[in-house]
Amino acid sequence: MADLLRHAPLAPARWEAARRQARLWIEALRAQRSRGGGVDALMREFSLSSQEGVALMCLAEALARIPDRTTADALIRDKLTQGDWRAHIGSSRSIFINAAAWGLMLTGKLVATHSDVGLSAATSRMLVRGGEPLIRAGVDIAVRLLGQQFVLGRTIEQALARARDAQQRGYRHSYDMLGEAALTAVDSQRYFDSYAHAIEAIGASAPQRPTGGTGDLHARPEISVKLSALHPRFTGMQRDRVLRELLPRAHELCRLARRSGIGLNIDAEESERLEPTLELFERLAGDPGLGDWDGLGIVVQAYQKRALPLVDWLAELAGQAGRRIMVRLVKGAYWDSEIKRAQIEGQDDFPVFTRKAHTDAAYLVCAHRLLRHQDRIFAQFATHNALTLGAVLQLAEAAGVSNFELQCLHGMGETLYDMVVGDEHLGVACRIYAPVGGHETLLAYLVRRLLENGANSSFVNRVVDEAVAIDALLENPFEASARCGGQPHPAIAIPAALYEPARRNSRGIDLHDEPTVLALGASFRVAAARAWTAYPILASDHFEPDHADPLPVRNPARRTHVVGTVHVSSIRDVESALAAVQADTWSSTAGALRATVLEAVADAYQARRDELMWLAVCEAGKTLADAAGEVREAIDFCRYYAQQARALAPEPDAALGPVVAISPWNFPLAIFTGQIAAALAAGNPVLAKPAEQTPLIAARAVRLMHAAGVPRTALQLLPGDGTVGAMLVRDPRIKGVLFTGSTEVAAHIDRVLAQFPVGNEPLLVAETGGQNAMIVDSSAQPEQVVQDVLLSAFGSAGQRCSALRILCLQEEIADPILAMLLGAAAELCVGDPIERSTDVGPVIDEAARQAIEAHLASVPERSILARVGLGPQCAAGCFVAPAVVEIAAIADLEREVFGPVLHVMRYRRDELGELIDAINATGYGLTCGIHSRIDETIDFIASRIRAGNVYVNRNMIGAVVGVQPFGGEGLSGTGPKAGGPWTVPRLRRSPGLQGFAPCRLGASRVAGVPTALRELQDWLRRGGHGVLLPICEEYLACTPLGWHFELPGPTGESNVLQYRGRGRALCLGAAAPGDQQALLGQLAAVAATGNRALLVEVPEAREALAGLPPSLIGLLDWTRDWRRDDFHVALLAGDDQPGQTVRHALALRAGARVGLLRPTAGRYALERMVAEQVWTVNTAAAGGNASLMSLTPD
Repeated sequence: MADLLRHAPLAPARWEAARRQARLWIEALRAQRSRGGGVDALMREFSLSSQEGVALMCLAEALARIPDRTTADALIRDKLTQGDWRAHIGSSRSIFINAAAWGLMLTGKLVATHSDVGLSAATSRMLVRGGEPLIRAGVDIAVRLLGQQFVLGRTIEQALARARDAQQRGYRHSYDMLGEAALTAVDSQRYFDSYAHAIEAIGASAPQRPTGGTGDLHARPEISVKLSALHPRFTGMQRDRVLRELLPRAHELCRLARRSGIGLNIDAEESERLEPTLELFERLAGDPGLGDWDGLGIVVQAYQKRALPLVDWLAELAGQAGRRIMVRLVKGAYWDSEIKRAQIEGQDDFPVFTRKAHTDAAYLVCAHRLLRHQDRIFAQFATHNALTLGAVLQLAEAAGVSNFELQCLHGMGETLYDMVVGDEHLGVACRIYAPVGGHETLLAYLVRRLLENGANSSFVNRVVDEAVAIDALLENPFEASARCGGQPHPAIAIPAALYEPARRNSRGIDLHDEPTVLALGASFRVAAARAWTAYPILASDHFEPDHADPLPVRNPARRTHVVGTVHVSSIRDVESALAAVQADTWSSTAGALRATVLEAVADAYQARRDELMWLAVCEAGKTLADAAGEVREAIDFCRYYAQQARALAPEPDAALGPVVAISPWNFPLAIFTGQIAAALAAGNPVLAKPAEQTPLIAARAVRLMHAAGVPRTALQLLPGDGTVGAMLVRDPRIKGVLFTGSTEVAAHIDRVLAQFPVGNEPLLVAETGGQNAMIVDSSAQPEQVVQDVLLSAFGSAGQRCSALRILCLQEEIADPILAMLLGAAAELCVGDPIERSTDVGPVIDEAARQAIEAHLASVPERSILARVGLGPQCAAGCFVAPAVVEIAAIADLEREVFGPVLHVMRYRRDELGELIDAINATGYGLTCGIHSRIDETIDFIASRIRAGNVYVNRNMIGAVVGVQPFGGEGLSGTGPKAGGPWTVPRLRRSPGLQGFAPCRLGASRVAGVPTALRELQDWLRRGGHGVLLPICEEYLACTPLGWHFELPGPTGESNVLQYRGRGRALCLGAAAPGDQQALLGQLAAVAATGNRALLVEVPEAREALAGLPPSLIGLLDWTRDWRRDDFHVALLAGDDQPGQTVRHALALRAGARVGLLRPTAGRYALERMVAEQVWTVNTAAAGGNASLMSLTPD
């Protein structure tokens, strides 16, 4: 920014002239628009900063695409019952606005939602018969009217006809065929045909062909082309394919435009597509087949920090190509998504400016440069800002340039440009950017226009806002930028500072940037040249291998490639590690020092990122993007748990003691590191047993940890197979086991640990798999759904615990979404993950491949809808062709298929409740995805689904440490969540909630304390049970129920951690079956955590609880044989001998692991009686980030 400020292009006198002219325009605009009605007035009244404005935007985005009336009515109810529509009545002088406000208010009251009854119920509404179709039609008409404000015609023929009036007033047009980026080959062919037809129609409609000279051509119509519409994989990561397939199409359109005598502009897109766009444009400019045609153009976005050097590059390119290039200069169209993507990816900086003044200044510097290159560039200045327009005209006058044009968007700029176009005004040429398309292609474009018009920093918004002084609209952007020192917007955190002051964010890598990829390749070559080996890393400095030869570690993508070797741990190694860990003093290290060491580990990982990525690619088969995410997650774990270590109160002997960490191959660095970092943060020494398939990256990580300051006695590595883990978990010196892996192995470990004496039993924290579903209703945006499904199901070759296994589609949209999904899946690249173009890599080994293929072989052939083709190079590795399989019911799947297999089923909207029950009945509870635009539907699903992580309108993988704490319930794990607030406290001896109340961890209470606990407290007080009253008071203060953690995260996303009861708690009292105080104490814990109590049906227990009020009696279930019943946690007070019996019985149960809780000083650990659930909502899903766009310019 500092460099741009030095290039301020206008002298003070010309600035004053620009300001004077702009003031006249603004005064005229205010006079016209304040008197106006229609869409302008509607958007002014219902701004994005109001709940009503956002509701209208959501309606506009979704209503027209919903095929069934039931869902359409639900959307209308959902949006129109939000907000205070009455407040808008009478606030505008527009009859249209008052009528709209009255109509919306009455409609909202008439269609009030019935979420308390449930979606599946046949509810009657406060509506006369036949009223809903009328309301539906009325809202649909209103949305279509909004569309007509911004779209010139449904077809190119209609648009050309409607353009004639503006042409007679002196306007030119550039036509844009609306549509989303192509996801399938069918899409891209349809868009190509649409462009080709439009070019011919535009050329034929123009009254005169150019007879010679650039001026004739530039006075004619143009077409604007979006390259992502012409190819389903338009990205630099698919460079070779894009050049091979897209370049010929672009050439053909350019030649057709040349023959038709019109110009063709390449539209600008997201920043990661800039480099492939420029490479294609460079080849088009140098195409001799285009002759002396000067109709080739491109769009430059001034908000991009690369805009000025891009202008210079284009001028040089034009000179080399010997042709004059059209350059349309715009402010930029993807600002909010660029900010979000940079934060999510941990980029070094934003690719765009974050302050409007910076963009405005950059625009004028670029405009000045374009005018200097006027011999090689035909400049097209697109703006709706009166001051920018005035400044551009002054720049052109000062440069003596008249051969340029101005541009505006149809429906947004004509009011301003009517005062510019024509000989009776300034006589400057102006071109209208005219979108063309039907309602099915309109929605995304419409929402962008609504967002831009409603943005608080938008000139279009502010110019008609009488509360904004005209002088504020005339501020010199260079002076405004200098005043803030060129610093970014204070309300937009740079990626590195996203979680500050608590911790730094991990740095990502931009795989779209060619220099970055070249540097990564050089680092990979260095890593490949090293001899990699793993062996037991013990407390002693010296390792003596036994006589067995080391085993090869093979690349799953190329089994002939031996990545390195591993020496498996012997019995002697395990015994040596166990002996050394007893002498460790890590637990006596201060929490602040432990934190400093973990932060040093994070820094070491960051410095060695490239070699760790190489190991993840070659040893674990991860794609480049997945490998980068793996390293970032490991770094985030270290910094997050370091933050928690600092917050720990100094307590002597609080650490558990030696902890065994058994990690999986699918996250060989991230989970491996996360387990170790959590245990170290809590003060526990660690014996780490990595997966047998991925020992090399684990060994490298341990060496980096030791070098960063972790003592060798505090962390030892024991590579090997399951026998090594078995030796560790059964040793009596172990005090805790952290395990991530299969449900079956978790159950086996639990049964081993159950043999330990009660009171000396090691803690087990297990994270296992999931039968994860995504539920999609007919209000969802199909393109978003398909992209999220592909990533969730086939990313990492489906080898994530969180991966999508079952896609549930509402029947009305199942066929079109499946068609799009199958077409998009066919475009995936399956291959060696060392290649940047690879989307899907191998599965981990041959055994995994055979298991997945066996499942597919068991499926009826007609149910396999598609399998993605494998190239010949895949024969050298363990590859599975991604598959889409249709099933009739959730119950058709007996177990999780851990690979790239997506199962699809259809459901009816009125069966949504039954669908959720079926998903819950699988017993898994890890992740769930929801795609819907209806808040009531989202709440209905999310509040009933038993899943630890719920993702709304986004993909359902890639949980970020501290942002989406990860972990499930039931068959999916024991809790607590990894990367959440309870992991470190659980790994210490001190009670969890006592001393770690939610309010002290930054939560806010959104619901009152449990009513049942209040009622029990009153009953105990009346009955003279005074000894339990202090415990109830503590429970009231410390229960997690009703508390929400607003977690930090990127813009455009909401992340909330909340708690609910696990379900049923088995209350066994004490050794005596009728111990009243024990039972009442357990009932207090049950009431505090929103659970139900399951009690053994014996007369003593019935008698002990006689007299409870009816509301508490309603919480009690009775069983004659608890071993055959369902429950989620067990409570037992009293002697150890009954506890040992109960613990054995619990461990032998099939299904989910059930913990046995014993009280400490009469108090139960409430955090172990609740399920943690994170709701992650893409708040920008409806087309843009309303909250970000609503930021004030400062």
